[in-house]
Amino acid sequence: MRSDSLIGAVGISQMSVRPGDTALAHGSGDMPVLSNSFLLVLMESACNSALAEFLENGESTVLTDIDIEIHHCVGIGTEVQGAATCIAYEDNVLTFACEIHDGPRLVAASMMRRTVVERVSFLARTAALTIMSQQSES
Repeated sequence: MRSDSLIGAVGISQMSVRPGDTALAHGSGDMPVLSNSFLLVLMESACNSALAEFLENGESTVLTDIDIEIHHCVGIGTEVQGAATCIAYEDNVLTFACEIHDGPRLVAASMMRRTVVERVSFLARTAALTIMSQQSES
């Protein structure tokens, strides 16, 4: 990870809410409003955008912790924008302040922590754990 000027790096993301993006469609609620899982996806996308120029070949990040506050719901057809600002980097853990807006209205805010991982070894560990889990079910 190239940590020079990482603090303060900003990433953005945006989406237009479609019927398939709703809590009703995902089964996480019974109303046609943006599913909370998509709030998380939008924030993670903004974090990835902020990190794009700082990761070395073979590196990635994984979400390890999030504190989220949801202030408002948004309906189908709404354009929402996500932003993530890197505010700390210590011991391979990045901390981001994230927000999602519908125009000037704050929809959600979070503090998100992502851990830097080496892609191949992370995927190998994940595959090994999956195999072990499947074998113990047999």
